[in-house]
Amino acid sequence: MNSNNKSGRIAVKPAAVQPGIKMVRYRLDVGCKHQVAAEELKKILIEESGVDKNNINIINIQGDYTLVELPDEMPQDIFLHLKSVEIKQHKLDIKRLKTRNKKRGSNRSRRGKQQRATQSDNENPDQTL
Repeated sequence: MNSNNKSGRIAVKPAAVQPGIKMVRYRLDVGCKHQVAAEELKKILIEESGVDKNNINIINIQGDYTLVELPDEMPQDIFLHLKSVEIKQHKLDIKRLKTRNKKRGSNRSRRGKQQRATQSDNENPDQTL
């Protein structure tokens, strides 16, 4: 199922992924401005990587890049091959995106509060300049 919006972005809703398969988000250096379609990308990924069509999840085509979810256990040689694969004369140049750690942001704010508390504890209120 495709959904188009006015900004030229295309998103394809996820298919039923096989249970127990961990998915990872990747960024491809092709997008709407390269006139690629989700079906074309899916076909290339299936042909070039051998991934099962049911394990290609959430294809989100933006202006000059695409986000796609693929199974986590992609062999290194296939990953390197996909970097050089071209679609409409543009390299996919696939990159694995880092996952956001929700706890990480909350630790930062706590750390900042701890530093401020430590600084105020170290200041001597009786000290005059």
